Amino acid sequence: MSHDLSRDGAAGPQQTTSLVTQIGVEAAFATDSSKASVNGSLLDDGLVPAPFHQNFGNVFLDRQAAIESNARTYPRRIPLAIKSARGMRVTDVEGREYIDCLAGAGALALGHNHPVVVEAIRNALSEEIPFQTLDLPTPFKDRFIRDLFDSLPDRFAKNYKIQFCGPSGADAVEAALKLVKTASGRRGIVAFHGAYHGMTHGALSVSGESVPKLALAGLSAEVQFLPYPSAYRCPFGVGGVEGADLGARYIETVLDDPNSGVLLPAGMILEVVQGEGGVNPAPDDWLRKVRSITKRRGIPLIVDEVQTGLGRTGRLYAFEHAAITPDVLVLSKAIGGGLPLSVVIYHQDLDEWKPGAHAGTFRGNQLAFAAGAVTIRHVRECRLERRAFERGRLLQSMLEGGAAELRSIGDVRGRGLLIGAEIVDKDAVGTAGEPPPPSPKLARDIQRECLRRGLIVELGGRSGSVVRFLPPLIVDEADIDAIADRFLDAARSAEAVL
Repeated sequence: MSHDLSRDGAAGPQQTTSLVTQIGVEAAFATDSSKASVNGSLLDDGLVPAPFHQNFGNVFLDRQAAIESNARTYPRRIPLAIKSARGMRVTDVEGREYIDCLAGAGALALGHNHPVVVEAIRNALSEEIPFQTLDLPTPFKDRFIRDLFDSLPDRFAKNYKIQFCGPSGADAVEAALKLVKTASGRRGIVAFHGAYHGMTHGALSVSGESVPKLALAGLSAEVQFLPYPSAYRCPFGVGGVEGADLGARYIETVLDDPNSGVLLPAGMILEVVQGEGGVNPAPDDWLRKVRSITKRRGIPLIVDEVQTGLGRTGRLYAFEHAAITPDVLVLSKAIGGGLPLSVVIYHQDLDEWKPGAHAGTFRGNQLAFAAGAVTIRHVRECRLERRAFERGRLLQSMLEGGAAELRSIGDVRGRGLLIGAEIVDKDAVGTAGEPPPPSPKLARDIQRECLRRGLIVELGGRSGSVVRFLPPLIVDEADIDAIADRFLDAARSAEAVL
């Protein structure tokens, strides 16, 4: 097995080197195979069988249910209290180990407690840095900015500016919406069916899911939603290239028709791959057409790469697949190295903000700058975006092969290490010529069976019927084998009790 070499291990302005930073991605988390436990680690004769955990629940979950809000989500479907984590794996308070295919909803590009990130944080702390500095400059912030722009196409460094936001991607979306409205003098926003941009007021307004909006007034009044292409569930019922072309033509019609009811918007926001919306990758040609449509009409294009940014889709940034350049780029999650950090990068022509137009107490998180800078460098130097492409293609192929033998998997799709398996009810009576209806209950059953086998996965998409895989970019082939084996075994088990 080959090793990717890293040449850089510290995040501070003074570059340092240690033994940890000279070892490969896989070697950094290597274990003695003679001591491998029931966790899917490689042994001489293959993979250790997956564990089978019968019961979940503990005092921590009980206390959480008693004191935390009813809005909590993940513990309802993943009833774990996590004690420790390293690389691809987490261990709960009962000592049970799991392969983590959630990875902080995609925030942990290098997995848990990666040596280069831990070292960067320790080095920063040893320099007695201030934890928070608002938007004042610091050496760590300056290094982060340089590393981030170095990871982007050259034109960004020449023509784009950066705004640091609050610690969540949703706040960066809020900033992007305010930016284009301020610069254009217009108010409306065009968004897409199936979109997810966050749960704050403005971000929720441009998100597609209806349920979180039901109890809230004043949302979406100036947001127009348009169809997002889908090869499996085409909004126009035709799919493929024809469906995507119809979608692009429909956008033009809506924007140009004086009787469409849609005013020229302040901006358009989209995801290159809809993650929470069910892992729907946009066709490259559709993206190029959308970029042309918006550019010709002077509509700023906002690309939300909160979940896809920094290598996850097989390129450093997902918009690079289609060779487009957004006017506004929203980033968070992976760029902080696992710590809270979000930014908006935008064309300098849009910089019409007044001082203080967007602010936030925690936009100067120095430890996040340190962790983020070293993560960006490590991803680039080890070409982890290539690993994401190769490992993602392998995992998708294995899932597709298994799906051919199962009744519950209607479609496997994705890009890089952002993959979804849509769970369907093939026995239900649906519309002629359409895919079988989604089966959210069966998806939940499969998720639960995965957890019993030591695999953490999340659900998304319409009605929560898509099993989503977002492993860290350091995933190796043995992990891919274990992920596919455990998932397919879980699906077979869930199907057996139908």
